[in-house]
Amino acid sequence: MKRTATLEIFGADLSSALSLPYADGGIQAGFPSPAQDYISEYIDLNREIVRHPASTFYGRVSGDSMIEEGIEPGDLLVIDRSLEPDDGDLTVCCLDGEFTLKRIHLAPGAVWLIPSNESFDPILVTPDHRFEIWGVVTHTIKNNRRPRRKRCST
Repeated sequence: MKRTATLEIFGADLSSALSLPYADGGIQAGFPSPAQDYISEYIDLNREIVRHPASTFYGRVSGDSMIEEGIEPGDLLVIDRSLEPDDGDLTVCCLDGEFTLKRIHLAPGAVWLIPSNESFDPILVTPDHRFEIWGVVTHTIKNNRRPRRKRCST
């Protein structure tokens, strides 16, 4: 039985601002630096990650074909349908009626869909396929907090 891929799609709603405190001095990923005494800047995440509201959607990842890029099941994708895909872009494609998330490789006379998981083979798109690049992924939003174990009460 052929399993149909699913992609949960959510429209981008920019009708309200989402201004959050912003550490404008940067966050050190190397050696620690003195903490800021206060945060004076704010950033609107809606305006920061959505450049084309009318053509931007969110999608939730299912499957693990892009796991070696750190894209895991449950991650949220920001997908812009107005962008023209370039070679190497992370794209949401519709292949024979099923959604798939892959890097696109545009070669002369050929389109390849490249996974980031050694368990998956690249896909050569042939004229026999029904194929559409549905959108270009501009951002990945992930939950970095590990699941917590339930504590036993004694």
